[in-house]
Amino acid sequence: MSIDLIAYLIFSGTFVAIFAVAALGLNLQFGCAGLFNVGVAGFFAIGAYTSAILTGPHWAGSIGGFGLPVPLGIVAAAVTSGVAAFFIGLVVLRLGGDHLAIATFGIAAVIYIAALNLPGLTQGPNGLFGIPTPFRSGPARLAGNAAWLIVCVLIAGSVWWLLERIAATPWGRTLEAVAEDEIAAEALGKDTARFKLEAFVIGSALCGLAGALYAHFTGFISPQDFLPILTFQLYAMVIIGGTGRHAGSMLGAAVVWILWTASGVLLASVLPATLQGKAGALRVVLIALVLLLVILWRPAGLIGEPLRRRAARAD
Repeated sequence: MSIDLIAYLIFSGTFVAIFAVAALGLNLQFGCAGLFNVGVAGFFAIGAYTSAILTGPHWAGSIGGFGLPVPLGIVAAAVTSGVAAFFIGLVVLRLGGDHLAIATFGIAAVIYIAALNLPGLTQGPNGLFGIPTPFRSGPARLAGNAAWLIVCVLIAGSVWWLLERIAATPWGRTLEAVAEDEIAAEALGKDTARFKLEAFVIGSALCGLAGALYAHFTGFISPQDFLPILTFQLYAMVIIGGTGRHAGSMLGAAVVWILWTASGVLLASVLPATLQGKAGALRVVLIALVLLLVILWRPAGLIGEPLRRRAARAD
């Protein structure tokens, strides 16, 4: 196996693990709590910028240069995203369905515009560079990437394990009941607003965690990394893998990322130079087509049975 192929597999595996963490957070909100949050990219961005600012170097005319340890920055990213979600959720979770989607999309747009127009905090469109990339100092870049892959896989696996355990607790079963029939859950004395807010906060914190892992892998972030296409990709991962199934979100992350990268290579090799600029749009069309086929032929996703049905059998 060539060095280039090994490097590519490590690169792809790391991105799959990072997006799996974000997809798990979205699945908790959308698949388990029934919250249609279209502002996922915004919380991903909050996590990325938080960890970058706390751990990165000094940027001229901008906040930064604190030089804090990377693990502390990652934890702070999850906490900051969760706190932001708490205050946002107090307002937007009073809405439901399409109205919630519109509100959260607007919040993500506000976060994107803030990142674009606050050079004193984010360096604006120029982005933040020189973000610490653990294990990759010196010539051993490939080994460093492999080490970061292991870290991301361990974090993704830990998040999956915790969410699986939570699903079997009374809190997890109540959350499923709220998603299934909120009125019935309220009639049984459950504080549905609290459960939805908690799911919203935890899911957003996981998206912020994924954003921090992304920033420390790429070493550079800019507002262009957090466009609505990111939200589309994450929803595709959750739905294709299996809505409500945590393992499905991880599988969906792998499937969508493989399709995304493979289609990019394929289109680059077959499209004439005059159409290369449209390759990105064609990749989106391909993912949308796969998503449509899954919805039509396997509505429960590749994994199959929804989580709530499995939990009901376990009872």
